[in-house]
Amino acid sequence: MVATTRTAGQPDGSPLPARRGLLVLLLLCGAQFLAVLDATIVNVALPSVQRTLHFTPQNLQWVASGYALTFAGFLLLGGRAADRLGRRRVFMAGVLLFIAASLASGLATSSGVLIAARLVQGFGGAIMSPAALSLLTTSFQGKDRARALGIYGSIGGAGGAAGVLFGGLLTSGPGWRWVFFVNVPLGIAIVAATPRLISGARQAARLRDLDLPGAFLITGSLLLLVYGLTRAPDAGWSNARTIAEFAGAAALLAVFIANEARSGTALLPLRTFRLPGIASANVAALLQFSAVIPVFFFLTLYLQQVLGYSALRSGLAFLPLAAGVVAIAPAAARLVSRFGPAPTLIAGPLVFAGGLVYLSRLPVHGAYLTDILPGLAMIAVGAGLGFVSIINAATGGVPRSNAGVAAGLVNTMQRVGSAVGLAVLTAVATARTRALAAPGHQVIAVVGGYDRAFAIAAGFAAAASLLSLTSTRTRRRIRPASPDDHAPAARIPAADAA
Repeated sequence: MVATTRTAGQPDGSPLPARRGLLVLLLLCGAQFLAVLDATIVNVALPSVQRTLHFTPQNLQWVASGYALTFAGFLLLGGRAADRLGRRRVFMAGVLLFIAASLASGLATSSGVLIAARLVQGFGGAIMSPAALSLLTTSFQGKDRARALGIYGSIGGAGGAAGVLFGGLLTSGPGWRWVFFVNVPLGIAIVAATPRLISGARQAARLRDLDLPGAFLITGSLLLLVYGLTRAPDAGWSNARTIAEFAGAAALLAVFIANEARSGTALLPLRTFRLPGIASANVAALLQFSAVIPVFFFLTLYLQQVLGYSALRSGLAFLPLAAGVVAIAPAAARLVSRFGPAPTLIAGPLVFAGGLVYLSRLPVHGAYLTDILPGLAMIAVGAGLGFVSIINAATGGVPRSNAGVAAGLVNTMQRVGSAVGLAVLTAVATARTRALAAPGHQVIAVVGGYDRAFAIAAGFAAAASLLSLTSTRTRRRIRPASPDDHAPAARIPAADAA
């Protein structure tokens, strides 16, 4: 499909005016911001949610993990649906579903209703997010594409930190329900602007043309995997049910791969992995996002439970991280445009790992300026470099007809990585806390668990850097998308991109 809009009298194949290109970029970044924001904005509000809706401690985790569950499980389906059914159509459907579920979450009067709404919200995000990224990668080309991905990467990277900040502001102000209501006006604005900025070509494909068996297989596999990971810290990693869930996920994945190898309309064409750097970029995405979770989850707990910060003050503590990612990512995009993604793919996770190592030394009586801020600064630099490079490497060189597949795949790796990281590092922190537990030393034991989690997370980030280093020879500079779809490219002003 043609992902850009021509003004009257503008010849076919010519680029869009810079102003319109910038508006298209802002629109797509707004959608990505919503999807990432809702992965963390609810965390600070959880104690208030528990008191209002009478959640049990066991069920409270599903307010956060329910969103991650359906988000990760349906991303590949969302990406392929965008390719086959029309990117604009699928994008708008995802946004509408997302804001409807957000409204239902804010209006929830029971724990069951809120969990159900969060599951639907995750599904809406899984439809919206890969469609937005595929629209971006097919709308911009060359240096404009690198700049656009830089801005997009900065929005995605900062969204997690902004979620903690806004969660604190809204929970301390109008109340926890507004962490969901805040999505509605922005979502409505996105839906209203989309038809004006992005054209929607008629698609010959229909729902029955999708690889539905593949969709059910991979969705079932990812749902079982993420569900098992979220339960494992409480149920036990050696629990028979946990093992059965992981075995079921592996079996469904094997059947999915066999199905994709022989399907004429594959949900995930296996030839995508033959493109240089695509496989390693997606594994790097999984590893790096496995290391992202501790920054928000464990550091939020440390600030509130150990240092006694309020929800608002905890949110403000993450402001330098969000600002740093926004400042670094456009510069990273320029580096990628000039040198290719390999240098920043190596350097970004390594600096990120350094920040996590710094945080692995948190003391019981910590000070923000000396014990936390330097680590957050390094993490901001590493995230700004790494996130942009991963998106470039995972989507560059992919034919336009498979842009949604590539977008869905890298988003899936990020979400699965987040779930894996949270489950593994929670188990590590819990085990370390129990090992250090002693009468009168509970706080020391808890902080020791957080420190161990940060240290293991640093290992994940360092592994992402090492993977990128060993695969440098297979990478190539980002080039314009394959000419199999001659859509005109949007342009953005270089000054605005910076």
